[in-house]
Amino acid sequence: MTDIRDKNTLPIAGQGEVCCGDDCCGPSATTTSTDIREEVRARYAAAADTAAAGGCCTPDDEAETFGAALYGADLKSVPDVAVEASLGCGNPTAVADISPGESVLDLGSGAGIDVFISARRVGPEGKVYGLDMTDEMLALARKNQEEAGVKNVEFLKGYIEEVPLPNDTVDVVISNCVINLSVDKLKVLEEAFRVLKPGGRFGVSDVVFEEGLSVEERAERGSYTGCIAGALSMDEFRSGLESAGFTDISISPTHLVADRTHSAIIKASKPA
Repeated sequence: MTDIRDKNTLPIAGQGEVCCGDDCCGPSATTTSTDIREEVRARYAAAADTAAAGGCCTPDDEAETFGAALYGADLKSVPDVAVEASLGCGNPTAVADISPGESVLDLGSGAGIDVFISARRVGPEGKVYGLDMTDEMLALARKNQEEAGVKNVEFLKGYIEEVPLPNDTVDVVISNCVINLSVDKLKVLEEAFRVLKPGGRFGVSDVVFEEGLSVEERAERGSYTGCIAGALSMDEFRSGLESAGFTDISISPTHLVADRTHSAIIKASKPA
């Protein structure tokens, strides 16, 4: 079985450099997990600030592969600022089979687009948690929640590798193009398994590579903070889910985001 912990040290970008958006900041040989996490935090803090100021976070050349355009009719009643701040690669709420009265956790919830869609689906008897590490995104999400008057939502600050919820708390775990940004992807999957109730469901959108790409080839396709270089292959993701304890695993590519690099819907279950 592939050990996906080996993939947590992928370069952040090609040419041996760490890149922050379009700016490269130095040799990756000196980059630590803390550095990577800070680069990710800084990118999404900037995205939150842009959206709060009335701007759009998704570049025009990525509009068909990342962002709010992938949601279609599900955006009804979602706050406009949450829509503008969307940087995901799919619509996990469309495949997670979320039902009234259920509890949901969104890993890396950002400005709250998937949280608000899920809140509408679970109804007043359900509960949705949004977890994010970025103060600016959390502030934007809570402002969106207040303005929209959504009561069945709670935004939490924390890391997706250390979910601040008890065991067996939620029925569904969702995430939209965030697991690839983690510095310890197996820990994320283990935490998702831990907080799910027996019989709970895992349904996320994430970027995955086709098999056979080297570390250098992965890095050439895009930066770590741009949701590319840190992604797993399909087999590595499946192996990680199996290692965490999940069953009924399916990985279904939906569209290309780069050469031999796909957005995919990834589903699994925690045994009852």
